[in-house]
Amino acid sequence: MVEPDLRAASFLERRPWAAKLGAPSARPLWLLALGAVAGIGLAASSLVRRAEPLPRDAVASVNGVPIRRADYERQLAALGADQRSPLDAAARRRVLERLIDEELLVQRGLELGLARHDRRVRADLTSAVIAGVVRPADGAEPSDKELREFYETHREFFAQPERLSVRQIFVRVRDLGEEAAATQRAAEAARRLREGADFESVRRAFGDPEVPPLPSGPLPPAKLQEYLGPTATRMAMGLAAGEVGEPVRSGLGYHVLQLVGRVAPPEPSFEEMRAEVLAEYRRRKGDEALRAYLDALRARADVVVAEQP
Repeated sequence: MVEPDLRAASFLERRPWAAKLGAPSARPLWLLALGAVAGIGLAASSLVRRAEPLPRDAVASVNGVPIRRADYERQLAALGADQRSPLDAAARRRVLERLIDEELLVQRGLELGLARHDRRVRADLTSAVIAGVVRPADGAEPSDKELREFYETHREFFAQPERLSVRQIFVRVRDLGEEAAATQRAAEAARRLREGADFESVRRAFGDPEVPPLPSGPLPPAKLQEYLGPTATRMAMGLAAGEVGEPVRSGLGYHVLQLVGRVAPPEPSFEEMRAEVLAEYRRRKGDEALRAYLDALRARADVVVAEQP
């Protein structure tokens, strides 16, 4: 339930139509008389409703919908946290009135079909239902044995990616006028490397300074991508050890890459991965709970799909 802002003006005070409700009417007097009779009837029915006993855990009800004491106390605690002195009776009453106003608006929104026709309301509603279904699974506490079995079953998922040791000759393209010359330089650098020329000699002859320079040690693909970009990284990942790839164009220029070697990552122990394993265990349990919930809803629903949707 959204917490009401007691420091802001009442929503009625901020609506232009609120002032219109009190304006004199030019309608015939018999309409006013009819309205008065209806008002008396509504007031009488309201008195009858108030005479009905409230649920033990409710502080009020609106059209039969209880306002829970827990929600009321939560609002009081939130307001009291911002004040030095205890809340007086008037402040407590204002909190209750705002909760009643909120419930009236919620009920009116449902009457207007906002949950069905307003996309934002629909999204909030579905998110709230999903959260209610998934939350218990997110808080699941598996035994140590269950968690270890989950880790063993999904070792490939938790395996770290291999690291690549790559070196490059970078040919910068500053403007379109340099494109042809840069393309030729990059192709020549790749050709000489394939013929066995010394890498550093080829770099000095054809390359430009790298900003930032590519580290010489092995890097995981995600880190390598920060230096080379996605296209050149994919190229490097497809090379064999010692192989030189075709020049790859990026937004800054050409990358001539040579894969020095691959380093298999050490296999992490269960203790090292425990936090990640628990998080993934809970996520998958939440997905399973949501899927089961949706299957149950479908089983009791009358779903009809067009032959050609």
